[in-house]
Amino acid sequence: MNFSKRIDRLGTETAFDVLAVVNKLKAEGRDIISFAIGEPDFDTPANIKEAAKKAIDDNWTHYSPSSGLPQFREAICKDTMRMRPGFKCEPDEVVVTPGAKPIIFHGIMSVVETGSEVIYPNPGFPIYESMINFVGAKPVPAPLLESKGFSIDVDHMASLVNDNTSLIIINSPHNPTGGMLLGEDLQAIAELAIKHDCWVMTDEVYNRMVWEGEFRSICQLPGMKERCMVIDGCSKTFAMTGWRIGWGVMPKELCAKIARLLTNSDSCTCTFSQIASIEALNGPQDESDKMVNEFRERSSIVVDGLNDIEGVSCIIPRGAFYVFPNVSVACRKLGMASSKELADYLLHKAGVAVLGRTCFGARNIGEEDEYIRLSYATAKDQIREGLRRMKDAIENPRK
Repeated sequence: MNFSKRIDRLGTETAFDVLAVVNKLKAEGRDIISFAIGEPDFDTPANIKEAAKKAIDDNWTHYSPSSGLPQFREAICKDTMRMRPGFKCEPDEVVVTPGAKPIIFHGIMSVVETGSEVIYPNPGFPIYESMINFVGAKPVPAPLLESKGFSIDVDHMASLVNDNTSLIIINSPHNPTGGMLLGEDLQAIAELAIKHDCWVMTDEVYNRMVWEGEFRSICQLPGMKERCMVIDGCSKTFAMTGWRIGWGVMPKELCAKIARLLTNSDSCTCTFSQIASIEALNGPQDESDKMVNEFRERSSIVVDGLNDIEGVSCIIPRGAFYVFPNVSVACRKLGMASSKELADYLLHKAGVAVLGRTCFGARNIGEEDEYIRLSYATAKDQIREGLRRMKDAIENPRK
């Protein structure tokens, strides 16, 4: 039997592969501390769960419009404008999807032609590159530099953008580095997009998790609303990963096209999850705020602990719940050729799961340093114990 050529162009999200290994080792009786998966370790707030139960009892169990329930899209508009002062949107400029990934999938399908170029952050969320390849476009990585706090080198990006560029993807706060684009970076990217008349997909699912400075969106800048796809969702902010609720805010003409793709693929997003998500956006924010404050405290513990390990250096993240320490010296000390080797070593030697640099894209041209990603979406005692194990394994390899 034959398969389509395009299906073999799809990549994957390696964190889920590592999670499968972690679960297998745990099933075998191994004590594993995982920094691998980007999922809050908190339960969904009780008021949201109660809203879902009531929604089911009230029979919100049928199809919704493919673009989402009108009342939910109204709540999304209010939340989007609240988080992005000066930006205006209406419900027909919102499309709801089962998680935030479908906006990446359908958004790229809708605006990128075969053979055109798409610029995306590297290291970055692996689904960006995967989908660019899937549609037959050319992926053009924009390096994120440790020397710039893992922000994009906009001067270098300017050399990448051309009239064949159909889309620029940005992510701020950023997975996997915890970096964030600053105001001057956003302005420079906006000018490039306007000059070359291309779309911008701005992935902002970590917009409430900012540890340094203030969150800003490129959609707030003049001339950007008509060319932006703003990605957001409930998974991270409200610990609702399994509820599969995401959305995009974009020009209504593009919303209609993505809604048509949803009609052909998913029909619609789970209706009672949408009702519960209205409560997430409009209801009490105490539990979400408490979770975000906990992540802020954990970021300091992780950074201090990593910088206490010989051969490891870690800059302070500006947001999200990730750090991206430089482990080049540790790799050389241990005689390892890559951070993937180090990640395998830490998993089997120390019982600590992390992700290597190449889980987030191939190395950029000229890139020599080695990095690993740690998600600090785990309890403080687990973080401290995991860091202790890492320190011991790296500093005392023959023990």
